[in-house]
Amino acid sequence: MSADQDARTGGQAAKGELSLLLDDQMCFALYAASRAVTALYRPLLDELGLTYPQYLVLLALWERDGVPVKDLRAALQLDYGTLTPLLKRLETAGLLRRQRQADDERTVRIALTPEGAALRERARAIPGAIGDAMGLADEEFDRTRASLRRLTRNVTAHAEGRA
Repeated sequence: MSADQDARTGGQAAKGELSLLLDDQMCFALYAASRAVTALYRPLLDELGLTYPQYLVLLALWERDGVPVKDLRAALQLDYGTLTPLLKRLETAGLLRRQRQADDERTVRIALTPEGAALRERARAIPGAIGDAMGLADEEFDRTRASLRRLTRNVTAHAEGRA
């Protein structure tokens, strides 16, 4: 398709071709949704003195405290280069502590401090506020989350199959 034809059709793909229109791209829909949702969290987390990634770390620890870094890394799907600075900042803020395991010096466990555990109560209203702002019925919320989880599994499996 020539540039003139492309401009006349608004960039629409010919029959059988995949579109290159921005609004037709799954990656853009995911990116825009992620940015919008993360922006919803910002003012709520500012009140707690947390960034969104720090909040995710605390969510994982509120669910299961005293975990090895490798388990936390797997739960959050982060690499060590991203997770380690997050843990250092949260430790400096007095919300968690890193401890080498006595019987295996290679293993570092992450545990909440009393301040980190107490922050959970202040964060309790956040999921409801975010859910309300999304404007999805409970069933639609659950379906969307399930679809996103399936998408993540599929893309991860595909990427691992190519490695």
